[in-house]
Amino acid sequence: MSLSIGIVGLPNVGKSTLFNALTKKAVSTENFPFCTIDPSVGVVAVPDVRLDRLTEMSHSKKTIPAIVEFVDIAGLVKGASVGEGLGNQFLANIREVDAIAQVVRVFEDDDITHVHGAIDPMHDIDIINIELILADTQTVAKRLGSIEKEVRAGDKDAPVLKDALEKVLRELEAGKLASGTHLDENELQQMKGLHLLTMKPFVYVLNKKSSGYNIHEHEGERWTALKSFLEDAGAYWIEVDAGVENELKDFDGDESMEFRRELGVIESGVNELIATGYSLLNLISFFTTGTDETRAWTIQKGSTAPVAAGVIHTDFQNKFIRAETVFWEDLITTGSWSSAKEAGKLRTEGKEYIVKDGDVMEFRHS
Repeated sequence: MSLSIGIVGLPNVGKSTLFNALTKKAVSTENFPFCTIDPSVGVVAVPDVRLDRLTEMSHSKKTIPAIVEFVDIAGLVKGASVGEGLGNQFLANIREVDAIAQVVRVFEDDDITHVHGAIDPMHDIDIINIELILADTQTVAKRLGSIEKEVRAGDKDAPVLKDALEKVLRELEAGKLASGTHLDENELQQMKGLHLLTMKPFVYVLNKKSSGYNIHEHEGERWTALKSFLEDAGAYWIEVDAGVENELKDFDGDESMEFRRELGVIESGVNELIATGYSLLNLISFFTTGTDETRAWTIQKGSTAPVAAGVIHTDFQNKFIRAETVFWEDLITTGSWSSAKEAGKLRTEGKEYIVKDGDVMEFRHS
């Protein structure tokens, strides 16, 4: 399945540097606003040690990881919702992604200009979120203006959508993201067609500088305000030194770890962002493995075995009979499919089985 995360933020907060680090794909990072006009797209492997272990066990010729598509979207500015700074184009690009990674600069550096001068993360977040909220307000108000006709015509879904639109509009007019609106499953389903920007899941990426002054590492008003916002919103957030990660993108293994120790950045913020994006979208991986290839397949959490089979091929879902299933760790411990069966670790699952993250599966179909 295809999934994408849009990297957004004000100009010069490190979006394109982060994108380079994520994708090892060079895009323009000059130190001035709007250096990124068209969105750049990169496909990124989801880091997964389970995949490597299964490949080693099966002596697979190929290893195919789960993937996330990252989209580097040009910097938003105040007034984007009414077309400022190529706003309409940028908002359209954001509308097409599944989730949003909002890059927020938390380091001070006189050599890297900030579009508003001072470093104030909450001010930056407010600008971005308000522009997205204003754009959504226009979308919802426009749809409300046309829904009454459908209600009068007797469309059975129209009253549900109207109620949902009114709830969302109240939330937006209060300056809140649409994702915070309390909607039931039916209302959520009706709202999907509007592709609201603030209905998408968010992760806030705090872009720091390991050798510099980072506001979240010092007690102060700016960090207090930012921390309160993140906690009150129940938001996903991670810390990344985009500059360091970009420098390290071409190094692997021991060489990469040596440089990380020297730079004082042991954990990969990039890997954490990729994994967070995957879980943010409520996704899990199941595996297939053999001598030809070991592969991670992406499905929604809560999917049944036939749905998982359909990710491989639609015929597998339509003609599903059963799934031979073993948890990846049990397969590694026993050493082979046949050994797992002898040890009683291999299970036969039917159409109602809910696939678990880490299942290794073989599907039987007619």
